[in-house]
Amino acid sequence: GGGRSPSSDPTPDANSPSLSLSLLRSSLYLTPTTTTTMMISHLRRITASPATTALLRRTLSTPASAGSVMKLNFNLPQETLYDSAEVTSVVVPGAMGEYEVTADHVPIVAEMKAGMLTIKHGDGEDEKYFVPGGFSLTHENSTTDIVCPEAVKLDDLDPALVTANYEAAKAAASSAEDGSADAAEAMIEVEVNKAMGAALGMTLA
Repeated sequence: GGGRSPSSDPTPDANSPSLSLSLLRSSLYLTPTTTTTMMISHLRRITASPATTALLRRTLSTPASAGSVMKLNFNLPQETLYDSAEVTSVVVPGAMGEYEVTADHVPIVAEMKAGMLTIKHGDGEDEKYFVPGGFSLTHENSTTDIVCPEAVKLDDLDPALVTANYEAAKAAASSAEDGSADAAEAMIEVEVNKAMGAALGMTLA
């Protein structure tokens, strides 16, 4: 059951794990920080070209056996990308380090940093998304909830445009007055583009 189609959220039961997810989504989506808002705005300006990247993973569970699956819910403010979909594993860009969630993973709540989220399917297909942050909640029943303000398929990021925007943001940061809003916004764009470049296997300095 489940799949990759949008669905409306049911009202969570007080004793259900979905209650914590509902509260988290409300906090994440209804009171975005200035930094998150700027990151989303910038992310939506980046488009279009296939790319690949290498992963270093930290696994916190027993390696998944053949046929072992977990359930994934992947939610954005405007849509649901995955609704109780069966997947092999999810590689999460945790703020404290990247880690891989498989079936029977220990329960964990982790804040995500800007980076690449990889969803692995039983047919060997990997889906890779760039996310600007968010949260990952793994429950005891082999179900993981991913909530973030935006997500862009890695194939839709243009390496040349990421590089150009990174250089432009660095120049803007250098010319902005220290402590000003312009300087803060420019530094956010520097960090977002740097994270995008890393997801694409590029090193931006």
